[in-house]
Formats: sequence, structure tokens, C-alpha cells
Amino acid sequence: MKKNLLLAALTLLMGVSVMGQDIHFSQFYMSPLNLNPALTGVMNCNDRFVANYRNQWASILKSNAFTTYSASYDRKIPVGQYDYFGVGGTLWGDVAGEADFQTLQARLSGSYSRRMGGDRDLAHYLVFGADAGITQRSIDFLKLRFGTQHDGAGGFDGSLPSGESLARDNFIFADVSAGLLWFTVLNKYNSFFAGVAYHHLNSPDVSFKQDSIVSLYSKLTLHAGGEFAISENLGVVPGIVAFKQGPSFLLNLGSSLRFTLAQDNFTSNTFQVGAWLRLVNNYLGGSENTTASSSLGADAVIISTRFEYQNFGIGFSYDWNVSDLNVASNGNGAFEFSLIYTLCGNENRGVYCPSF
Repeated sequence: MKKNLLLAALTLLMGVSVMGQDIHFSQFYMSPLNLNPALTGVMNCNDRFVANYRNQWASILKSNAFTTYSASYDRKIPVGQYDYFGVGGTLWGDVAGEADFQTLQARLSGSYSRRMGGDRDLAHYLVFGADAGITQRSIDFLKLRFGTQHDGAGGFDGSLPSGESLARDNFIFADVSAGLLWFTVLNKYNSFFAGVAYHHLNSPDVSFKQDSIVSLYSKLTLHAGGEFAISENLGVVPGIVAFKQGPSFLLNLGSSLRFTLAQDNFTSNTFQVGAWLRLVNNYLGGSENTTASSSLGADAVIISTRFEYQNFGIGFSYDWNVSDLNVASNGNGAFEFSLIYTLCGNENRGVYCPSF
């Protein structure tokens, strides 16, 4: 019964995602180019490689679990005496449910960081970024099930007509996003930042039907965070991100404690442990005689760890489901793995970016 309840709920969630929800990572701070194109090239080193993997509902759906993966590369290029260009590329994919609803995107991003004030050690920067990419979506129509194909006795008959004219099982569309970032570096151990991004500026058509148009909802992202030293070897790393996309809203906030084990000019050995809370709106669609409504509620508590050794950063997190869905999921949510590798060279400007 629990499995049937979860499958029904996830089918509904998948229907919403077809209408235009994006992927998300609990470790949003370890997937910078997916969060905001203005984060391209914003780092302490010269080159950055990032990989992310998310697996959700595997304890119930087994091989049909929702999986998301991403890989990116970006580079910081000095310009003039104080400023920087950033260039990068991202490839990510997502597979959801038994019908193999898949999304694959490749995009290029660029940014320009302008110093707005400060000196050799204290700096204020404004960053503008944008990206453009190509996205492919596909689904296996033969694995879909429709209400008209149920025989009325609790069984399913795939030979019955579905009543749906789904003619495009595979299509490609262009996608464009832009963002801004402000960061202030007080010193090597204290910094903060805030950013805003607007995704899907072109509102592409994502309908699987030929006789209708379904525009992908534009998404507004707001995020902020920083690092604040308690002592030389202990710091607090808070963060918050909010997504608003069509009727959907997600808020993720929390903090980590960072323990510094060793540090030099360009690399550090640190360990982090943190806790985060994800809030989402429970959207109830309106009908002909009612008005749509929504309420904000807790979806998951996220426990995370991160270890940085010289140029490597490895992160793990687990989502403990605390919404009403936990009746079926027994609290089993998602786990994530993230990897960051940086290449550093000589940097004589004395500017230290916030740590992401």
C-alpha cells in the first residue's frame, strides 16, 4: 500500500516536472554553474572541474529511481589590474520514473567580474554572467499509463486507447539564462555574497504534443551565503537559496561548521558538517469554481559533510523526507555526491573570492 501511494505521488510530481520544473541539488553550493551563470570563474584558483550526482526514491523505486548528474568546467581569466573574465561549460542529465522521462542539456557560460572598491586584501566585486545551451527531452510513450486504460476492476489494459495524442517523444530546444552576483571579501577568513539569476529567458516550448504549446516556466533564483571565522581554525558557513518557477517555490537554508586542519596561500585542508532545511509550497490547483492556493511546508532535513584536501573537495549529503510523503517513503529521500577539483597558479593580486 505504501509503495502504491508513493508511486501515485511521484507520478503526480513527474507530471508537474513535465510542465517545467528544473533539477535541483541539495548541495547547491557545490554546483555553482547550475545555480547562477554569474558564478562562472568566481574562485580562488584558475580552473575548476565539478561533478554532481543525485539519486532519489531508490529505496522504493529501485531501478526506476530519479537520478540527476552534472559535470562542469570553468576558468578565471585576469583582465587589466583588478578585473576578471570567466568562461565555462556544463553538461547535465536527468532521468525520472518508469517512463524514462529524460532531459539532457549542454551549455556555455561566461561572466565579467568588476571590482567596485577596496584594496589589496579587501575587495567588493559585481559580476554579470549569462549562458546559452541546447536541451533535449525524451520519453518512452509505450511505458506511460493513462486513466482510460484501466479496466474498471483495478487492472490495467495497455491495449485500450489512451485518449492522448503524444506525437513528439524526442525534441530539442534552446535555453538562455542570465545572472548577477555581488561579493565582499573582508579578509582571508571572512566574506559574504548575494546573487540573483533568471533562467529560461526565452520560455521554450516543452510540449510532447504537436497540437499544443507548453512554455517552460522562467525561474527566478535568489541565493546568499558566506564564511565567518569564529577562530583561526573554525568558521561558520551559512547559505540560503530560493527558487520560484511558475506555481512552484523552494527554499533551502542552513549552515555548516568548517574546521581548518591546514592551510597555505592557495589550498586548504578542511572538514565541514552541516544541516539544512528544505521548504516547498504545497500547491493545490484551482478548478472552475475554486481558486488555486498553496502553503509552505517542510519537505526535507538535509545532513551534509564536505572534506577539502589541497585541490580536491568531496561532498556527501542525505535528504531525510519529513513531508506527508514520509508515510510511504519511511523518510527515505535522496543522497548526493559532489566532487570539485581546482588547478591553482600564482595569484599576485591579493584578492580572495568567497569559498563555494
